[in-house]
Amino acid sequence: MSNKPSLRQFLDRLEGAGALQRVTRRVHPEFEIGAILGLRDTGPAQLFETVDGPGLAVVGNVLNSRPRFALAFGIAPEALDDHCAAAVAGPVPPVTVDHGPVQDEVFDGAPDLAALLPVPRWFERETAPYITAGVIVARDPETGRRNLSIARLRLEGGNRVMAGIAANHHLNILARKAGARGEPLEFAVAIGNHPAVLLASQMYVDLGRDEFGIAGGLLGEPVELVPCRTVGLEIPAEAEIVLEGVLRPDQPIEEGPVSEFPGFYVRYGPGIAGEIRCVTRRKDAIFQAILPGFASEHCLLGAVAIGATLRHELSRTIPAVRSVVVTDGGMGRLHAVIAMHRPRPGEGKRAVMLAMGLVNLLKLVIAVDDDVDPHDWKRVEWSLAARFRGEEDLIVLPGVKADRCDPVHENLTVTKIGMVATTRPGDGEPGSRSEFARPPADVLARIRRDLDLY
Repeated sequence: MSNKPSLRQFLDRLEGAGALQRVTRRVHPEFEIGAILGLRDTGPAQLFETVDGPGLAVVGNVLNSRPRFALAFGIAPEALDDHCAAAVAGPVPPVTVDHGPVQDEVFDGAPDLAALLPVPRWFERETAPYITAGVIVARDPETGRRNLSIARLRLEGGNRVMAGIAANHHLNILARKAGARGEPLEFAVAIGNHPAVLLASQMYVDLGRDEFGIAGGLLGEPVELVPCRTVGLEIPAEAEIVLEGVLRPDQPIEEGPVSEFPGFYVRYGPGIAGEIRCVTRRKDAIFQAILPGFASEHCLLGAVAIGATLRHELSRTIPAVRSVVVTDGGMGRLHAVIAMHRPRPGEGKRAVMLAMGLVNLLKLVIAVDDDVDPHDWKRVEWSLAARFRGEEDLIVLPGVKADRCDPVHENLTVTKIGMVATTRPGDGEPGSRSEFARPPADVLARIRRDLDLY
C-alpha cells in the first residue's frame, strides 16, 4: 500500500487507534446508511463493507471530532488551531504527476451514476440520493485560477446531476461567469479524499486562492494532482473516485426540500444542471459520504475551516487575537468565540464586528481573554459571568443581512449579537475585585514541580 496521504491511509490510522468500526451486515444506501451514521454520530468512523448496489464500500463519520482532524495531520489536538492557521498563512503548492490510482478504472461516455456509485438517500422528504463529500474542482473562466468547494450533488438519472449552490458560493460565481460567455463550466468531483483536501475546500478564502495549497500546508507536503481525462482540470491522484463533466447554468432544476446544517428542511429553489462525461476510480474504491443536516462531521468541517480563516484574517488586523472557535452548538457556522491576549479598550468590540463582517453566517460572537479556553463552554460562561457588563459590552445589531440558510432569518435579515467578556486595565491586580484567590506563588510552583511525588 502507498504511504502517500489518502483517505485509506487515514482509515488505517483510525483503525489502529480503535476509531474505525467495520459494519459487516448488508445495508441499503436508501436511508439505512444515513440512519446508522446518525445513531453513531459521535462514535467511531463507520466503514460499510457490504452495500446493496454497485459493490463498493461506503465510509462516513470520518471527521466527527476535532481530535480526528489532529490525528489526520499527526499533531496533538491542542495544536489543531495553530496548525490550521499556519496552513492558511503558509500554503504549499501542489505538484502534477502523470498518473494516480484514482484513474485505474475508467468509465467514459455517459456513465450511469447509480449503477457505478452507492450514493445514499438521506432523509425521507428529499427526492433523490445526494453526493455529500465530493470536493468540486473548477476553474475561473476569466482568470484560469482554480477553486475547490463542496456542494450538494443530487442524482437526476443516468449521467445527470443537480448542483445545489448558494448565490454567493464561489462555484456559483464561476458558473455565472461561464454562462455569461455562453459556455458550460467544466468541473470535476473528487470523492474519497485525505482530510486535508476536505478541510482545505471549506476554507473561507478569497476567490482565486488555490485551496490545494492550503491542503499542502496542512499536510506539510505538496498534494499530488493528476490531469483529468476529459476536462481541463487536475484532481487528487490519491482520491478514490472522480466524476468529470460540465455544469450548465442556463438549465435550472428545482430542488424541493433538502436538509441543511440546522437540521431542518429548507427550500432553496432551483439548482444547476450538470452532466458527467467520465468516471474514474480505484479498482477497490471506497465511496466517502458525509451525513448532512445537524450532524457532527457536517458541522465540524465548516467550524474548523471558518475558525482557521477567521483567526488568520482577524490577527492580521488585531494582533491581540489568538484563536477563534466556531462552536459545535452553533451548527459549526453561526456562533464563534474569539480569544484575545490583553486586548486594549475597544479591541474586543472591534474584533466582534470584524468577524461578523468577514463571515456573513455569524450572528453570535463572544470575545474573551486568552486565559479562557474558547473550546471550554464552562470557562466561556464563567468569563461572561465574571467580566461581561451588559450596559457597555453588549452589541445588538438588528436587521443585518443574513445567509439564506439561517433558520430564523426574515427577508434575509437577522439580529446579530456580540458580547465582550474581556478584562479591563487593572483587572486582576492586588486589591481589585477580580484578584484571583491563589496560594503563594512559590508554594504553587513547588507543588506543580513535585506533584508526581504525592
